[in-house]
Parts: sequence; C-alpha cells; structure tokens
Amino acid sequence: MFIRVGYELIFDFPNPTAMIFLLHLLPSRMSDLLYPDDLKITPNVPITEFTDWFGNRCARIMAPAGKLTITSDTIVKDSGVPDPVFLDAVQHPVEELPPECLQFLLPSRYCEVDKLGDAAWELFGHLPPGWSRAQAVCDWVFNNVQFGYPFANPTKGAYEVYQDRKGVCRDFTHLAVTFCRALNIPARYATGYLGDIGVPVDSAMDFSACFQCYLGGQWYTFDARHNVRRIGWILVATGRDAADCAITTSFGPHVLEKFLVWADEVPTAELTMPRPLDPRLAAAGL
Repeated sequence: MFIRVGYELIFDFPNPTAMIFLLHLLPSRMSDLLYPDDLKITPNVPITEFTDWFGNRCARIMAPAGKLTITSDTIVKDSGVPDPVFLDAVQHPVEELPPECLQFLLPSRYCEVDKLGDAAWELFGHLPPGWSRAQAVCDWVFNNVQFGYPFANPTKGAYEVYQDRKGVCRDFTHLAVTFCRALNIPARYATGYLGDIGVPVDSAMDFSACFQCYLGGQWYTFDARHNVRRIGWILVATGRDAADCAITTSFGPHVLEKFLVWADEVPTAELTMPRPLDPRLAAAGL
C-alpha cells in the first residue's frame, strides 16, 4: 500500500521569530519514502536540521515577520495491514530493561506517574503483566474518557484527565502512558499521520497521538483514542509526552492561520505517472 501524506501550515508573525519543527517522518521510515519529505517554506529561509535526544529528525528556522507557509507532500510505502497483536509479549522486570527505556517509567510534564500510581495498581494490578495488562489500560481509557475537540487544553495533564474524564487524543494518550509507567511498563508518547483507511471518515484530518509500550524486547503501538488496530500509522516523533513531540514550537507570538493535513491511500496505477502536486497545494498556488 502507498499513502500520500503532507500538510500546509500558514503562520503570521509580528516579529522575526525562531521556530523548531518536528514534521519529518521518523528516521526508521526513511527507506519507505518514494520522495523526500522536504519542508518547503515560503518565503525562502535557511533550514538547519538536527536530531533530538529521542532520535527525532528536527528542523529549525528564523521566521521573518509576516506570513510564513510550510508545506510538504510525499508518498510512503506501508504494509497495508493493521498494527500487529502479540498476546505473548512479556513485561520485563525493571532491573532487566535496557537503560534507554528507564526514562519512560518516570513522571514527565503531562504524565504525573506519582499522582496516579495508586489508581493504576487498584485498576490493573490484579491482571497478569505483559500485553494483556497494557491492553487493559488502553481499554479502560477508551471506555472511561469522553472525546471532544472542545475539551482540548494545552496545559492539561494525565491527572486532570483522570479526574474529569474528558479530552482529545493527546489526553487519552497521556493517561494511558501514565498508567503504564505506574505499572512498570515503559511507555512513550508518539504522534504522526493516521488516515481513515479501512474506517468511516469521522472528522477532518489532523496529526494524531498514540503510545508505544516496550514489551518482549521491542516497542508496540497502542491507540487509546480509537482502541482498534489501525492501518497506516506513519509516525513523525516519539518522546516522554506531548512536550517532547510538538509539531511546531514558536519562540514568540504568532497566529496560526491555516492547518491542513492529509493521509490518503494512493492507487497503485498513479505511481507510474509523473509525481503530481497534491491538489490541495495546487489550489493554493504552492
């Protein structure tokens, strides 16, 4: 399967402003790209790339005052099958975990493990460790938190989500991550593209959050927002929580005037044609 992914973001800055972007796909997906996922920025400004401490591919610019447009449009090869289920994936004792996993057991900005430890063990401590316990966390968050865009709050942490039982995908993810860490399952936040392949279209496209648990010697993806094994997760960043995975970070005031994201399956027949410009960008004259 081939999936076309991209975005168009338009900002307005009152003053020259430094910015950091987490918009490139994870380095592990680079070999799946049919075309580079380059950032195209108007007006043209120098772009510096770097890799952060979580292995994400980042970019930084100095945005001039005025309007700034950032776009990308590429095609990614994907397996076309839902995320796998490994019921036998074991939970490693903490003393046997690789050192790089230990940070994903600790509290972080939006994942207050110290506040939710008792609740986690009361809810899930009777379950056998491993995949089934991680899935039980996913089930509970999905069934007990109400989704709604009006509930979005950039300062809300997992403890508040547990109390008011409302949120958006990042809130579902933060609560699930926090429960897993409290249960000694390394868990990290992840964000990226998730199209509507194989499911009814229920809302406008956006970047979507999920989480990954370290079980059986590798990281597996779980989605507390939808709680089904989805096709076409194409990730751009992983970290401790949303603070590490912000798609854009602006070091000054700005107005976000446009936010358009797409992730659509591409018929194989179209791959033999010259690469067309995505019509959403063509309509904008980009």
